[in-house]
Amino acid sequence: MTYLITQACCNDASCVAVCPVNCIHPTPAEPQFMKTDMLYIDPQACIDCGACVPACPVNAIAAEDELEEKDTPYLEINAAYYTKYPTAPDFPSPPSSPRKNFADEPLRVAIVGSGPAANYAALELMRHSAVEVNMFERLYTPHGLIRFGVAPDHPGTKAVTDTFKVLDRKPGFSLFLGVEIGNHLSHTELAAHHHAVVYAMGASADRSLGIPGEELPGSHAATDFVAWYNGHPDYADLDVDLSSERAVIVGNGNVALDIARILVTDPDDLAKTDIAPHALDALRTSNIREVVILGRRGPAQAAYTIAEFLALTQLPGIDLVIDPLNAELDPTSAGLLQSGALDPTTRIKVDMTSDVAREGSHTADRRIVLRYAESLERLLGNDRVEHVEIMRNHLVEGSDGEVKATPTGDTHLLEAGLVLRSIGYQGTPLPDLPFDPSRGTIPNTEGRVVDPDTGAPVPGTYVAGWIKRGASGGIGTNKKCAADTARHLVDDYEAGRLPAPSQDRSWLEGLVAERQPEAADGSAWVRLDAAERALGTEQGRPRVKIIGVDEVLAVISRT
Repeated sequence: MTYLITQACCNDASCVAVCPVNCIHPTPAEPQFMKTDMLYIDPQACIDCGACVPACPVNAIAAEDELEEKDTPYLEINAAYYTKYPTAPDFPSPPSSPRKNFADEPLRVAIVGSGPAANYAALELMRHSAVEVNMFERLYTPHGLIRFGVAPDHPGTKAVTDTFKVLDRKPGFSLFLGVEIGNHLSHTELAAHHHAVVYAMGASADRSLGIPGEELPGSHAATDFVAWYNGHPDYADLDVDLSSERAVIVGNGNVALDIARILVTDPDDLAKTDIAPHALDALRTSNIREVVILGRRGPAQAAYTIAEFLALTQLPGIDLVIDPLNAELDPTSAGLLQSGALDPTTRIKVDMTSDVAREGSHTADRRIVLRYAESLERLLGNDRVEHVEIMRNHLVEGSDGEVKATPTGDTHLLEAGLVLRSIGYQGTPLPDLPFDPSRGTIPNTEGRVVDPDTGAPVPGTYVAGWIKRGASGGIGTNKKCAADTARHLVDDYEAGRLPAPSQDRSWLEGLVAERQPEAADGSAWVRLDAAERALGTEQGRPRVKIIGVDEVLAVISRT
């Protein structure tokens, strides 16, 4: 018997560290790490010890003989990785234990943001015995992408927040909620109290299509829509019109599949999740019956993971529709597949696409339609989106060997009242920090922020997560990214390269109190979390999110 990693895999590699026979790959020391959809257990090397099961923060690991029927494809998915990497090289593990205590003066670090990268960075830093970490979050709720980005019907993925609870018990860790850096406090003021500042606030802005009609009502960024149904306070009042029968999503990554699933899932099923109350109410009266997902290239280049695609095939009462002709591979991809040059997990993805195209039923009253090699050209309508114009693409091999999409001029109109662009996230600039608008990141070398003109490090300034590397990888991918940044920060401190703070903690607390009298701390989040869970228990849900700022302040002000 072997153990299997399944859909909820967060990629944070906690399981790797406890495996006694090194059968879980890729490890953080291997070049494939952060480039694969998930981690994989080698069925030939697994000794059935089960040590990885309790180490997984999202409960994604199961024994072969305990698999539910829907998870049996993961037998092939896990094994397929090892057809390309049959013997994992013995890479040296990165240093994992503290090298010294900071006895003379505690290392003081500010972390901006409270999402996965921020928390992983704090965990790494606070493994040293004399480190003080102050984490700043502009909202009154921590956890960033986990709270506001993970689909509400993926509760297992959200369980990773349990990993971060240990920070609450760490001496020297403080959480400042409702404090916005660049508004209430400046970078210069943070630097005055800390040896270093780590920016880990993610990449929450959307990318524009740059096509006619994109500004029409009924056209939204996927980032906004996801934030709306996840209860982000900035998007609670988003005007989402669900009166039409068809929605079109541009882009076919995991976020696109999440949105499609939410739009067609029975609201009674969503009522068992932590979806925002206003979104649940809107979806109960929704007329959406079909969601069309457009990918500009073919099935072999689809951005979604196998796990998310597999989940679509298993939705009760919903058809997954793929036109067999539309699913055919272009000659370049077909040749790569035949030669074995494609990654084995890509082959599985292509095979699954073919299976759905060949065998998919069309009997349900709601459906998700995957279309390939098509691009959105323009949005049409008088006062809002009424139709979309779609261009058929021709796929050709580029000079770099990659498959490129080129327009054919063959267009057609499709009636739709809701259009969501899901073509990627990007970061936004912060005052007093350099910014690369082309990549949507803060310029850096291995997490050290650099002056873009000279390439010289900006003393005491670091980045982690999506603002460091761009919007790539899942929640757990941030663990290694943040740990790498934290180790460089500690190296710089030990080498005397960090400027000493010029102000003490009382100065910082006084400044926060002056600039943001309604700032809250970690205990306030504990109260809000408990209140949300209590409301959820009353309604048979994991939690009911409290969204309005006034309501939140009323809860967290209780003693």
